[in-house]
Amino acid sequence: MPVYTYRCENCGVQFERQQSYTDEPLKVCPECRKKSLKKVISPVRVVFKGSGFYSTDHKSPSGGDPSRDTKKEEAKENKPKETKLKETKIAESKTSEKSE
Repeated sequence: MPVYTYRCENCGVQFERQQSYTDEPLKVCPECRKKSLKKVISPVRVVFKGSGFYSTDHKSPSGGDPSRDTKKEEAKENKPKETKLKETKIAESKTSEKSE
């Protein structure tokens, strides 16, 4: 249910009230008991929560953090190089064992 802000034009008191869309607006001030309440129109507060909102308004294909995706891609690119180095070292060690 939305929260509405009311202000009394007579005594100046301002308060918030949670009301349904179908409820009638309040008219009588709870402080001075006069029919001088008006709804205060204010900008809507929007709060984005969660991981689905980005400054570019585009989600990454996996739905995760775009910076994480680039790190994963870099890791995948580096992995074959590391594997080749390991294979080379294993081959060298086997060659040195045979020569001894």
